[in-house]
Amino acid sequence: MKHPIKLAAITLAVAAGAISAHAGCADPRAVKPGMAHMVPTFLLPKAHSGPATPDSTAARKIVGTWVATYTVEGQPFAQAYIQWHDDGTEWENINLPLSGGNICLGSWVAVDHKDVSRNHIGWLYTNGDLSGYFTETETDHLDTADSYSGTNDQKIYDLSGNLLNEVAGTASAIRLAP
Repeated sequence: MKHPIKLAAITLAVAAGAISAHAGCADPRAVKPGMAHMVPTFLLPKAHSGPATPDSTAARKIVGTWVATYTVEGQPFAQAYIQWHDDGTEWENINLPLSGGNICLGSWVAVDHKDVSRNHIGWLYTNGDLSGYFTETETDHLDTADSYSGTNDQKIYDLSGNLLNEVAGTASAIRLAP
């Protein structure tokens, strides 16, 4: 690819569930008649199951709100607020265009005392219509109690489950004080 950074930014711009300016996750007034049948019946990659290991140092330290910077080939292309929950779930709000979606969620597990792994997923929208989904796997190392860094791999799929693209990158984050 000649422009992996631009591709990654465009990929992430369409790589999360859409939200509206109205309260809640979506504006039910925007749902088009007959859209319910569009929910695909493909099988998603197996997610982590169960909560994070409660006795792990990484599991205790990752819980909280963070601001993460994502890069591809060393170039930053997006930032996100991420909340890691002690039940092994997480959600993210990334600074990409709302039209493609910018809210996504996932699950995570502690790998050892300093590392966590997450499986992250979101819907993709094109011109306001559901067009696919993405998955992101990420392994993060807690550098300190207030910072982590890691690597990630994003896969973009159409609604039939066909792999359209894959982008690898890095993440670094700092904890936001409560």
